[in-house]
Order: sequence, then structure tokens, then C-alpha cells
Amino acid sequence: MTSFAMGERTIVHVLREACRAHPDKAWLRSDAGDMSYAAMETLSNRLAHGLVNAGVQPGDTLLVMMPDSAEQIAIWIACAKLGIIEVPVNTAYRGEFLAHIMNDCGAKSAIIGAGFAERLVDIRDRLQSLQQVYAFTVEGEDAVSAFRDVQGLRVAAFESLISGDEAEAGGLPPESQVMSIMYTSGTTGGSKGVMVSHAHAFEYAAGCAGVLEIHDQDVYYTAGLPLFHVAGKWGVIFGAALFGATAALPRQFSARKFWDDVRRFKVTATYLLGAMANFLQRQPPLPEDADNPLGKVLMCPLLPDVGEFAERFDVRIASAYGSTEVNAPLSMPLARHVADSQNVGKIRHDRFDVMVADENDMPVPPGTLGEILVRPKQPWITMLGYWNQPAQTVKMWRNLWLHSGDAGRYDEAGTFYFVDRIQDTIRRRGENISSMEVEGLLCQHPAIAECAVFPVSSIHTEHEVMAAIVLKPQETLSPEDLIRFAEPRMPHFMIPRFLEFAAELPKTPTGKVKKHILREAGRTSATWDRESAGITLKK
Repeated sequence: MTSFAMGERTIVHVLREACRAHPDKAWLRSDAGDMSYAAMETLSNRLAHGLVNAGVQPGDTLLVMMPDSAEQIAIWIACAKLGIIEVPVNTAYRGEFLAHIMNDCGAKSAIIGAGFAERLVDIRDRLQSLQQVYAFTVEGEDAVSAFRDVQGLRVAAFESLISGDEAEAGGLPPESQVMSIMYTSGTTGGSKGVMVSHAHAFEYAAGCAGVLEIHDQDVYYTAGLPLFHVAGKWGVIFGAALFGATAALPRQFSARKFWDDVRRFKVTATYLLGAMANFLQRQPPLPEDADNPLGKVLMCPLLPDVGEFAERFDVRIASAYGSTEVNAPLSMPLARHVADSQNVGKIRHDRFDVMVADENDMPVPPGTLGEILVRPKQPWITMLGYWNQPAQTVKMWRNLWLHSGDAGRYDEAGTFYFVDRIQDTIRRRGENISSMEVEGLLCQHPAIAECAVFPVSSIHTEHEVMAAIVLKPQETLSPEDLIRFAEPRMPHFMIPRFLEFAAELPKTPTGKVKKHILREAGRTSATWDRESAGITLKK
């Protein structure tokens, strides 16, 4: 990795250095072909000139809602060159979720995929600032005509933004400048916009790619992590650029096509969210599972059976802890064997302080559960605040620590363990239970597609464990069989007392389970009670 000095931690500096060192090397690889570092520099310059001609000014917000593509990366870089604040939007958003973000960010201009045009029709009368839409398509149809039913907006083709001027556009931005507003989907209330600086994105990329030991011969695969998400855009795309690697970019995640892509693109490293890794692990075993070029996987969080995953696919596993707000302050280096699936490694001491604290923000001793708090040792590498929400920013930053909302612990050796979201941690008869850990173990049952574990009230003043279960199509499973499956796999106090089978789980547009809805519903007439059924556990 080229060394970048303080003040140079921006994607613009990184791309210009890449163009000096290896201009013709492929940065992006997809079904559309390869795009070199130099070609991306040229395309982003042309887009930057086009944005200037369109009247988008430094400090303006530009909303971007489009399918993953090289053009989306070029828009991000063009905005960075001009000091325009990019606002990437989850392509699952619609209705109130989408209207809230469009109004909150205040964007007058947007680049929107033609496939999302009908979303604007539904909310047009609620939009307060949007004036201009540039219609994007990868399918070759008339993108502008897709927006014909959206009243009162100027609509032009995305191609009209691509100027013929290839000269360097803008300048080298300060690393402290707001680069993007990343909206995080809350399970309650409206999404909050996290203001992210260039240096923040740079250090997230360096942390993710660094722990994977990415080098210039690697092909680093997004695995379908969307480019509106920090993991895909910064963890993989930006990370690849920092180390002179190639990033492979599929249209979307597919458990069925994942290994075909790995072999076709000659992928050597990838970043998987825990749910993605679980989908891969639940695929039927094949004799050729270990016959692949993939050698390094960043998995966040780790699967309970992470060791079996590593052995089955012949890979080394790394992990990390982070969020849009706090960056990536903890990391666990590559290993073949991981003793504890909650392990997220040690502090990146040159950049961050991390503390596990009680409800009064006082540090707790090793082994004690508390909230993970973070603060930077270098400027600009954690969130700058919540857009338009100063009170929430102050609350997040109280006592000069960023409050993650995550429950964790650490040991005498300084290794940290992520347990759960604080609101999802279950306390049963003196025992702390991670809902994520129980979910991971239950999902090992071959009949289960997904599940959610959450606390319900108990006559013993704390909680009982309840699980909502979604079965795979055509599968059946009795509650008692599931309990017997769980019994040898987890301590008796973690095994759910209450089970309820459901057709689906309530989710946000980003796919997060709305556990508050499950908690509020609690036990219903359809809930099965282990104790009422007379099932006795072995202790």
C-alpha cells in the first residue's frame, strides 16, 4: 500500500496515485468487462465537468439511487473532486422511507435508475426540494421515458452528464470535507444521515482491506454487497484501490452463483456479512467446494460454525467490528481456526480508543458485558455528526465517546467480543444471552430459512427466550424436534422456551428484522411453549 500523509486520505488522491503507478491495471471487473484505473479517472473527470455544466455546486447534495455499476463509482469520485456531497440511497427504499431521505438531504438533483421511476410517482406530491432527475439504465431502453408519469420534474438522460472534456476536474479535496451522507435504517423512526468525511472512508477501507492482507495480485470480490453500503463501496472498492488490487463487481449477491463467480473472476478475497456466509454454508455440500481460488474471507459477524466454513471451502477467515458511525476500530487477523465466533479482534491502537462501559459510561472489568464506546486518535476518522440532527449527534457523542449501541466484552489479552445490539440482548435468570448467537445455531437446522430471537417478559422478572421461525419452502419441522436439535448445540439456558412459526419476518427496507415489532407482539395464540408442552431439557 502506498503511504498517504495526513491530509491526503481521499479517494481522489488514491486514484491519482494509482493512475501514476499502474494506470492500465483493471480496477473494476464485472460482466461488462474490465475498467482500468486510468479509465475511471477519465470517466469521473467527464462526469465532474458534466455536473458543473448542470449547475450542481460544491456543498450541494446529489442523491444517487441506481444499480451497482462502474458508473456509480465514477459518480462518487466526480462528486469528491468537486466537493459535492454524494447521498447514496438503498435501492429497496420506497414510500415514506424514500420520501424522508429525499427531503432530509435536500437534494435538488438526483441520478436515479429507470427501474425505480415508479417509486417517484408514488411520492411526488411529498417531495420538497427535488427538481432535476438524470435517468440511468444499464439495459439499453429509453431511460427518460420511464419517468414520463413523474410530474413537475426536469428529466434528462444520465448520458447527458458525461461531458466530452477529459481534463482534470476540481481539485484535491481536504480529507476533512463531508464526502457522503450515508443513511442508516433505524428499526424505529426515520433513517438518520451519517455525515462521513473522506478520511473516515479511507480508514474504513484501509482497515477492511488491511486485515485481509490485500495486495496488488488480489481480485477482491464485493460478493454483491451493494454500493450504497459502506462495506461494498469502501470496504471492497476503495480497499482494492488502496492496495492496487482489482475489485470484482457482480449485479447482486447470489448463493447459487457465488462460487461460479469466484472461479470465473479468479477471486482471491471477499467480504461477507454473516447472513451471506450463512446462505453459502447452508448450500448442499459438493465435492468441489474446496477447489476454488478464494483464500481470504472477511466475515462480519462470524458464523457459529465458522471453523466448518473455513475447512469446507479451504479459506482463512478474518473479522472486524465497526459501523457507519464509528468506522472499523477493531479487527481480527486472518486465521484458519477461530475459538470464539464473537471474536472481533483487537483495537487499531494507532487510530482509535475503545472501551466497554456500564450504563454510566464507566469502564467495566474484563469479561463483563457492557456497551462498546469508541473515540478517534486521529482527526476526521469517525462520523462528523447526523445530518440535520444536532441533538442526536450530541446524544451519540456524550461524555466525549461515540456510543455504538452494541453490547460487548473484552478479555485480559485485550481481545474484544461483539455480543449483540444492546436492545436485543436477553437477560434470563442471571445469564446474558446473545440473540445473534442463538439465531446462528438455530439456522443450522436444514429446514430453517431464517429466524429471529428476542426477549419476552418472564414471571421471574427478567426475560424468557422466544424465536420466530421461517421454514424453507416445502419443509416441515415440529417444535419439539427443533428443541432436540438445539439441545446439544447450546447451553440449556439459551434454548428458546417459546417458538412461533411464521411465513416471514417483519423487516426494514435494508433487510434488518424489526425486532421491536416481535417484542411488542410477544406471545400470541400461535406461540408454542416448551414448558407447557412438558419438554424437559438436559442440564
